[in-house]
Formats: sequence, structure tokens, C-alpha cells
Amino acid sequence: MSRNAPAIDAQRLSLILNDLRLPAVKLIWSDFTTRADKESWPGARLLAALAEHEIAERDRRRIERHLGEARLPPGKTLDSFAFDAVPMISRARVTALCSGDAWLEKGANLILFGPPGGGKTHLAAAIGLALIENGWRVLFTRTSDLVQKLQVARRELALEAAIAKLDKYHLLILDDLAYVTKDQAETSVLFELISARYERRSMLITANQPFGEWNRVFPDPAMTLAAVDRLVHHATIFEMNVESYRRRSAIQRQSGAGRPPTFATIKSTEEMSRSDNQTCE
Repeated sequence: MSRNAPAIDAQRLSLILNDLRLPAVKLIWSDFTTRADKESWPGARLLAALAEHEIAERDRRRIERHLGEARLPPGKTLDSFAFDAVPMISRARVTALCSGDAWLEKGANLILFGPPGGGKTHLAAAIGLALIENGWRVLFTRTSDLVQKLQVARRELALEAAIAKLDKYHLLILDDLAYVTKDQAETSVLFELISARYERRSMLITANQPFGEWNRVFPDPAMTLAAVDRLVHHATIFEMNVESYRRRSAIQRQSGAGRPPTFATIKSTEEMSRSDNQTCE
């Protein structure tokens, strides 16, 4: 800094940055200005560097906050999802969905069908994580847990407010929809949630049963039809009809003698098992 430059009142500057709500700049302005003096930065470069740092820190804090509220199961990422074990799911298509722009802005839905253990929950959580990293707000919940909370809200005459509170989430992930009890009180609040978000806010639903079996969830056929109609009107549907990942892992442990699992090993083991069964017949 030039000897003729006016002295900086650091304490006052700190208060000003507090008033302007620039906490990141408050922490680093001294280091940045020292470097700018040594390297003879133009004023515009220093200002831009401080502003970019503040924006980056705001993005980091926002993602951290949204991850905390999303309640995603830990460790479920796209990188750890076994796309090779679910060949009907295109990684490129899933990656495109993770930008969110083309469907979340329209309130469209995503539905994942498949038997237990096929990776639906993992994929749903991984998509949710990627969307949060891209700036969207997500809430992950077991369907039965949310339904119970909405039932309590209804008893307290606050169901409408509880559903409206969920509007802050661009995507609501309902895991294991088919496990909701076939009870009029439970399914009616679920139907009201689906209706309230229709064409406004998006939902990602995982289910073990295809639509034709949803009469096990909704006791009223008319309600079943209306719920399905609203969900599929603007929806991307993935059918993950693969054998349980947990079962495949068990086969690998038995056949691999501790070797790292590979999808090829699973296929080979399953083919041998089928061949043995046919021989016995």
C-alpha cells in the first residue's frame, strides 16, 4: 500500500460489511487487498475477486443448508450407482434430468418402478443430491412417514398449511409408495398432496407395484384412477425390472471368495444356477 494512501479503519469496514451482509468478504478482504497491493491489481480486479468469492461462499452455504434439510440417505450418489446392473436406465438421460430445468420448472414428475432391491431408492436419492448441487430444493421421505405427519395435521385442522409448507421444495421424493396402508384416512391425505402439487411442484415416486396394482394403496377405484392420472400427465417413468441388488451381492460373496464384486461374476453365477436347476428338472 502506498505511504500516501489514507489509513483504513478496519473496525468500521467490518461493521459496514456486516450491514451489507457480506460475511465472506469480511473474512478475506485484508488478504485480498494485501495481495492486490503486492501485485498492483487494478481496482476493478480486486472488486471482482471479492464479489466472486462472496458468491461462491453463498452457493456453498446454500447447498450445505439444503442438504441438511433434504434428509437424503447418506452415500447415495450417481457415481456409486451401478448403472451396468440396470441396463434399462441410461446414465446420460439421468444426468440430463439432474439439471432440473426442463421438468422441475413445469412441475413434472419422475416415477421409478421395480421390485425391492433394484436400486430405486439409491437412484432417487442420487438424483435428489445432484439437483441440490444444481441449486434446487429437495425433500426425501418415506411415503408412510409423510402420510402419518399429514394425518396429524388433518386432525389438528392444519392439513392445508402442512401441504403448502412443502411447496418450498421443488422436488418431493416419496420413497416406497406401495407400503402405505390401505386406509381411507391415510390414502386421502396422500391424494390431497398429489392433487395440490399437480402441475405446480414436482414429485419423484418409487414404487414396487405398477399402476395396475395401486388399488392396494387407494381403496377407492376412482381415487386410484385420479391419482395415477395426475402423476403421469407430465411424467418420466423408469421401469427398473432387475433382480435384487442385495441378492446379487449375496451370490457374489458366496461365489467370489472375497474377491471384489463384478456384474459379470453375478451373471455367470446366475446362469450356472439356472443351468443346474434345469438339469435337476
